[in-house]
Amino acid sequence: MPVLSIAVSIIEDDASVRHILAGWIKRTKNLRFVSEYGNPQTAIARLAEEKPDVVLVDINLAGLSGIHCICRLKPLLPQTQFLMLTVYEDSDHIFDALSAGASGYLLKRTPRKDLLAAIQQVHEGGSPMTSYIARKVVQAFQRSASEAPMGPAPDTLSPREWEVLRLLARGYAYKEIADKLTLTIFTVNTHVHRIYEKLHVHSRGEAVARYATFPPQCPAPATPPAP
Repeated sequence: MPVLSIAVSIIEDDASVRHILAGWIKRTKNLRFVSEYGNPQTAIARLAEEKPDVVLVDINLAGLSGIHCICRLKPLLPQTQFLMLTVYEDSDHIFDALSAGASGYLLKRTPRKDLLAAIQQVHEGGSPMTSYIARKVVQAFQRSASEAPMGPAPDTLSPREWEVLRLLARGYAYKEIADKLTLTIFTVNTHVHRIYEKLHVHSRGEAVARYATFPPQCPAPATPPAP
């Protein structure tokens, strides 16, 4: 059975960076280069028709920031994953990008091998970030949780849904969650959909943010083997 390629587009106003990224994608198996844009307004006008699987977005675009670009594109492309590429490492830029709909946040100095792996990871449901960025995200969530009033965690989530949510919060891709919990990817998707409905959220980032404000959850006790 042939492996489907991941369709990738680029929004980057630096022509030399666009050229490098496009070259990497074109020379990588399982990736299919779709388009590149130096102008965010043009990207917004055309990407809705192209429907790429993953879009690499520079945060500091001329005329319209990458964050605002994602805000405009995400409603038009709900199934597309947006991977932010940036030189900024501060918490404000990170959370603005994630809140806008970005599924991952990488620095432009990320090595070629890691960037290409991140495209595969974000397509599979992961949220690729450098370890430094991930630590800042965790610290910010911990601060938010300690400063916000702690309401009771929703008791409507099943033990399995709590397990899936916990792994989502730790950055696992859907396939990794399926392997870890011995589930199919279809079942993981079903659990995630139900989690979103019960927590009244619409994205992985929102679900993880809600999870960070809940009291710690004890793992469900293991079911004893049948005699």
